[in-house]
Amino acid sequence: MKILHIMAGRGFGGAETYATDIMLSLHQAGVDECAVYADDAPRYPELVAAGIRTAPEVLAFPLRPLQKWRLKKIIEREKPDLIHCWMRRAASLMSSWKEGPVIGWFGGYYEPCNFKYCDEFVGVTEDIVAHMYKKGVPQGHAHYVPTFPVVQDDDPVVDRKALDTPADAPVMLALSRLHEKKGLDTLLQAAVQVPGAYIWLAGEGPLRSELERLMKKLKLEDRVRFLGWRTDRGALLRAADVCVLPSRYEPFGTVILEAWAAGTPLVAAASAGPAGHMHHEQDGLLVPIDDVNALAQALDRAVKDKPLREKMIAAGHAAYEKGFTRKAVTDQMIALYEQLIAAHTRG
Repeated sequence: MKILHIMAGRGFGGAETYATDIMLSLHQAGVDECAVYADDAPRYPELVAAGIRTAPEVLAFPLRPLQKWRLKKIIEREKPDLIHCWMRRAASLMSSWKEGPVIGWFGGYYEPCNFKYCDEFVGVTEDIVAHMYKKGVPQGHAHYVPTFPVVQDDDPVVDRKALDTPADAPVMLALSRLHEKKGLDTLLQAAVQVPGAYIWLAGEGPLRSELERLMKKLKLEDRVRFLGWRTDRGALLRAADVCVLPSRYEPFGTVILEAWAAGTPLVAAASAGPAGHMHHEQDGLLVPIDDVNALAQALDRAVKDKPLREKMIAAGHAAYEKGFTRKAVTDQMIALYEQLIAAHTRG
């Protein structure tokens, strides 16, 4: 089985992170892979170090016709059994290809019409798969494969002192791109109502300056830490008292799985992903989107209610172990690849 991946993103976003993680996992499982992947992307060296063949030349120049021509050459060279397009930009590089199935990957509620040359589709939630069918994807051609978190059990706990945070202070951690849809302004406003709590914002993005201004306006400079992009997510989670996902829009949210895997109590706004996967007061606390008071109360409760904390940690970890481990998801993706390749060969 020979797979060609196309990932056109260059950032630290959730799709780029997960696509890279599963490419590495598939390679470890013995899958023969080549990745169309920008060599200036942050995690490109990991693919090379792992021994995965790469084709950065496809994305070396921004001219779309040249990229599409180079992609055709890579396909001719690799002769893959299946092509996996990670999101719309990757799918837009494809031309008609009939030698095998072409997957379009959906991390959100995208429009299938933007995946013209994809004949199979993968969604990270069952609701996204239902959305695909509503938008006209033929029955049997949309498939649910979740993401998995990468949180190592042996990650050392982050030293709070290094982040200018008292050892005994409640720490609320947000692992998130600094973007308007992530609701981090709501988190800062809620922090005003949780005296003594420190807020760690691990991520970067276009909203940083605005969030820094809000922090100063709310007089939270002594309790908010902007950590930038971090690769030690497990270490941060284990050092925090609560993981917070206050997103206004979140189709899924791998952060949910990361918190469950690390054993960190989770508080989330009830956007699509958290509302569809979490169970209130079982494996986490759900609050209405943009409700500052409810978020503040939930954060305070997640810190102070020890029996509830222990219950949420146990239930969250059980949910993670049941269907979201690296091995479980990687095995599911391999099985889907084999199924689609076999069906195309028969067809």
